[in-house]
Amino acid sequence: MVQLAPAAAMDEVTFRSDTVLSDVHLYTPNHRHLMVRLNSVGQPVFLSQFKLLWSQDSWTDSGAKGGDHGHVHTKEPPSAETGSTGSPTGSGHSNEGFSLQAGADTTGWEVAEAQLDEDGDLDVVRRPRAASDPNPAGPPRDKVHPMILAQEEDDVLGEEAQGSPHDIIRIEHTMATPLEDVGKQVWRGALLLADYILFRQDLFRGCTVLELGAGTGLASIIAATVAQTVYCTDVGADLLAMCQRNIALNSHLAAAGGGVVKVKELDWLKDDLCTDPEVPFSWSQEEISDLYDHTTILFAAEVFYDDDLTDAVFKTLSRLAHRLKNACTAILSVEKRLNFTLRHLDVTCEAYDHFRSCLRALEQLADGKLRFVVEPVEASFPQLLVYERIQQLELWKIIAEPVT
Repeated sequence: MVQLAPAAAMDEVTFRSDTVLSDVHLYTPNHRHLMVRLNSVGQPVFLSQFKLLWSQDSWTDSGAKGGDHGHVHTKEPPSAETGSTGSPTGSGHSNEGFSLQAGADTTGWEVAEAQLDEDGDLDVVRRPRAASDPNPAGPPRDKVHPMILAQEEDDVLGEEAQGSPHDIIRIEHTMATPLEDVGKQVWRGALLLADYILFRQDLFRGCTVLELGAGTGLASIIAATVAQTVYCTDVGADLLAMCQRNIALNSHLAAAGGGVVKVKELDWLKDDLCTDPEVPFSWSQEEISDLYDHTTILFAAEVFYDDDLTDAVFKTLSRLAHRLKNACTAILSVEKRLNFTLRHLDVTCEAYDHFRSCLRALEQLADGKLRFVVEPVEASFPQLLVYERIQQLELWKIIAEPVT
């Protein structure tokens, strides 16, 4: 079980744990991850491309009329027979709605199913030596070398970013990290949340929204395609700088939808927002006023992995809901992770169980000002991103209403 040392801020929390790697990166072929630089703490930073296949003209906004998901069929991830458009052959959905596809192509997804030998070890299939050419000009086998795209931070944000097509999303991220740096990776819960944002555009269109624990900023980038203002928040100067770079790399998407993304520091363990102009990513008084006067949507993905931080998230949600001028809705994405613990000598999901207990406590909160209605969101909406939508992925909606 993860243990927390006393700390004054979220980014100062110290965990005793092994290195963790997101399943999104684990099952993505290596050629899709290109190392671009080292961050300020010496971690390799990679650049992954996500291809956005969408047709805004043909999108009918299925969630706009009552949010009835019963008639919606979930699109399956591309198989080995997937065509160039990213839709399964014969599916009839090659150009319908929004679709987000990781990488430049889909053929590499075949490697997600690892081959094991009879002992359960990874069976690595070697490329055969060329038999047709007895005197090859080059080496007998192709050699693969790591590729560093750029060493200067501004290089990646030059002409390539300005000329980015409107169907490409670029995300900088790290790979395996200590638990305190998991926000620097892309997680399945963020992809599920992005799916929901694209499906329920009516809920986000023209609104001011706030993401808690944004990490790489992927969900905020998607939200900016329909929302008017997105406050993308987290803690840690290095993480926020990475998030800011991702926003800049994908500014063409927000510009197309007229959205504005503002990367800000928001520490769940502190009651007030940082307004010190000397602190990077601090808030101005105008931004705080805009946040409290206009925000109607809060959302967060994969931030419920430690009990103390989960408590802090729910405390922050309650505090914000009471300070906001308008009634608000919170969308939370979580993965129910199963772990074997020595304490129980059994498979448990303690972090998820604590998350559910916090939902119940919030729903039972009675302070005479707000009441919180908690309801699960059925994950039957279309899968618009290529990832494994496992049964353990869940979405929860919290509606904060004034007591009358």
